[in-house]
Amino acid sequence: MKTIKGPALFLAQFAGDEAPFNSWDSITKWAAEVGYAGVQIPSWDGRIFDLEKAASSKDYCDEIKGVAAENGIEITELSTHLQGQCVAVHPAYDDGFDQFAAPHVHGNPQARQEWAVDQVMKAITATRNLGINAHVTFSGALAWPYIYSWPPRQPGLVETAFDELAKRWRPMLDHAEEMGVDLCYEIHPGEDLHDGDTFEMFLDRVDNHARCNMLYDPSHYVLQCLDYLDNIDIYHERIKMFHVKDAEFNPTGRKGVYGGYQSWVNRAGRFRSLGDGQVDFGAVFSKLSAYDFDGWAVVEWECCLKHPEDGAREGAQFVRDHIIRVTETAFDDFVTGDDDGSSNRRILGIDR
Repeated sequence: MKTIKGPALFLAQFAGDEAPFNSWDSITKWAAEVGYAGVQIPSWDGRIFDLEKAASSKDYCDEIKGVAAENGIEITELSTHLQGQCVAVHPAYDDGFDQFAAPHVHGNPQARQEWAVDQVMKAITATRNLGINAHVTFSGALAWPYIYSWPPRQPGLVETAFDELAKRWRPMLDHAEEMGVDLCYEIHPGEDLHDGDTFEMFLDRVDNHARCNMLYDPSHYVLQCLDYLDNIDIYHERIKMFHVKDAEFNPTGRKGVYGGYQSWVNRAGRFRSLGDGQVDFGAVFSKLSAYDFDGWAVVEWECCLKHPEDGAREGAQFVRDHIIRVTETAFDDFVTGDDDGSSNRRILGIDR
């Protein structure tokens, strides 16, 4: 067994224009001060990271690793959540997802998709340049508007969507193979890869590609009423990354899974800071440890109530308390005898 690394923090919700969140040096110092050993980088945020440089210059990657190390921080992974989302966008979401892309491709879906693919390709190369072996992204979605089949879906609609999704992602998966990097899709509502069935539909279409893997985040499964512990049993061989995020689901006579178009505070399903929700993290860390997951436990703060800095500080200690330093011996080794070649046969009565 292996011990999970951590705690680490995803910086997407913290990078900003005010100190200490507005530069790589200051945000990594802050992360260490509040208890983190690692950070996951949002590759789109130029205030703290230059993706173009990272893809083309190992010297730049060594420089930012060095700054982080001086501050007591290790880089855990790069993220292309926003760029990956733009790899596949249904026309209903064009305006909304344009904001994730570079201004020069706004209003041009084909140019936006090409930009997104280039961004993910560069991030995979940058991951290699950083000496990291896993990268997280979103799959994007073509079929999501048809998640609830009314009116009835046209025959073959979903199959066509997943065929196209696989076609778009296959070159990036092949590049990930060349770079020695696992491409980890965060299984997430709003993406075509939002549960086990949809992941398997995609996996089948990319021929069970070795680099097609998962980021495991139990909060998204709580909100879908999906068994998040059984999910580990089923997919542990494909789970290469881990977001530690809490959630709660409290349905009423007025609202359930779909949320009633309410704000996060007023939904039945809500993301919460660690320890404030319903995820059994003791069981989650136990299962991942038993299956030899040795990646990072990365806190993703998304809470409808608590201040992010409080959530981050409490989250670091929460993860530290849940990481299991795995044992190298069995608890009953002290009473286990040695086999001298004949004792087992004698115990079984074979040579009587």
